[in-house]
Amino acid sequence: MIDRNKVEQAVRLLLEGMGEDPSREGLIDTPERVARMYEELYSGMDEHPGMYLEKTFRAENNDLIVEKDITFYSVCEHHLLPFYGKVHVAYVPDKKVAGLSKLARTVEVFSRRLQIQEQLTAQIADALMDGLAPRGVMVMMEAEHMCMTMRGIKKPGSRTVTVVKRGCFCRQEDLVNLFFQMVRG
Repeated sequence: MIDRNKVEQAVRLLLEGMGEDPSREGLIDTPERVARMYEELYSGMDEHPGMYLEKTFRAENNDLIVEKDITFYSVCEHHLLPFYGKVHVAYVPDKKVAGLSKLARTVEVFSRRLQIQEQLTAQIADALMDGLAPRGVMVMMEAEHMCMTMRGIKKPGSRTVTVVKRGCFCRQEDLVNLFFQMVRG
């Protein structure tokens, strides 16, 4: 999906727009490096997250499952600056579970797109609801946004927290409280 030639042209124009000389020694290969980097950073654009949730396992245990502290990196679509942090994912299965790495892979697919954190949190929850058909899902993200850290208000260390609840998490406050206890513990 990434058009390397267009990205390279755009980077050259950007460098010129900043008053740089794209032909100087330190910048000659920068457009190509940036294009390769974008292929990696935005690889989620070409992936369907559901593919990681297709393989499930039968499970009689229908209690809460939490995968916490999944590190993620994404890029804000407003400023094209990174935001990064941790995702905590919980679900209550309905007789089928996914391999634990599949939860992290689902996070990875969505985070490797231009994003806003609020949308990213919801996309992960919705993909788990669609792919696993559990009784409920809860996703919490904690992220530092470089647009808040290195520009604008310049508040390093500030974190944005988003939470999305689906299914039984919307009705069972005790389940929500247990999730928060497990994530903070």
